[in-house]
Amino acid sequence: MELKQQPAANQLGRDITEHLPDPTTLTGLPKFNELHHGIWKQAKPYLRTRRNDSHTLFAYGIAAALLESYPEANPDVVLPAILLHDTGWSCVPENQVLEAIAPGSSRRDLVLKHERQGARIAHEILSSLDVQAGLIDEIVDIIDGHDSRLESLSINDSIVKDADKIWRVTPPGIDVIMDWFGLDRQQTVQLCAARVHGHLFTEAGAAMAMAFTAIESLAATPAVREVY
Repeated sequence: MELKQQPAANQLGRDITEHLPDPTTLTGLPKFNELHHGIWKQAKPYLRTRRNDSHTLFAYGIAAALLESYPEANPDVVLPAILLHDTGWSCVPENQVLEAIAPGSSRRDLVLKHERQGARIAHEILSSLDVQAGLIDEIVDIIDGHDSRLESLSINDSIVKDADKIWRVTPPGIDVIMDWFGLDRQQTVQLCAARVHGHLFTEAGAAMAMAFTAIESLAATPAVREVY
């Protein structure tokens, strides 16, 4: 998936870049720090399966936004956890990964395997970066159960779980999931909405997911396709 980075035209006809706000004054924007760069560098090779690299980065952005609404949460737990949460899929045979998450699947064993292996990989990566032992323990506990555990351990766990799920109803998430199951955009929105709404732990996450779903529901209509 390639996101548009440059304009096709300047319809105004003049340069307005001097009026852009200072990005350092904007709140809620994800900012990779040195530790996050180190984690990402080591985690990325484990995230090539089923576009987990793309999923992880967008989920990181969602988690960073949710942290703005929950000052009691610890970004030193949440953000490393979201960067590492799906590394364990690399330990599941690639031809079985989608069977583990497909509608009607009975392969819970594969979901549990990716959680356990992800916890192991996370511990190894975080230990190599000299992360505090207490933080490592909490991050590992969150990863080991982030999909299968129906309850939340903490606000940190809630944000990780919600960011992971909310990605499904974002435009990049819909783009990826369409190709997982061979569904059109409207069918994919229907599937993802059912798997997200009613399954989130934070009010901010529920509102964010509803906004994304509203946009995507319109994007799938003939009226929007005519003018887009």
